[in-house]
Amino acid sequence: MVKVDDYEVLEGLYYSEDYMWVKVEDGKVRVGITDYAQKQLREIVYVDLPSAGDEVAKGEPFGTVESVKAVSDLISPVSGTIEEINEEIQDNPDLLNENPYEGWLILVSPTNLEEDLKELMDFEKAVEWHKKLIEEG
Repeated sequence: MVKVDDYEVLEGLYYSEDYMWVKVEDGKVRVGITDYAQKQLREIVYVDLPSAGDEVAKGEPFGTVESVKAVSDLISPVSGTIEEINEEIQDNPDLLNENPYEGWLILVSPTNLEEDLKELMDFEKAVEWHKKLIEEG
């Protein structure tokens, strides 16, 4: 883990420019929001997620996260079928503020994992991207 300014970036994950992280686990993909995203949103009060069995498409919204500040679309970093949603997050959305890397949102069985991963940032690229976000901030 590296801190870029006040934002944590974890090793071993992929990142999208839509502020999502991706963890590959035995051919499936766990997806959540980044530390940067949760700190920008501030106090998260509600998360709307699809159901297990639903399809997600890379670059398309699959749900929303609502904070006291804004409502934001959750943009899928991969395409595939949702195997599981994190029910705990729907009951306790503030878990995303406590630890966004443990507070995952969906587990996806991807349809084109290798191609999707090519379009995501690895750890080093994500660190540089966070530095750029802060500079532009």
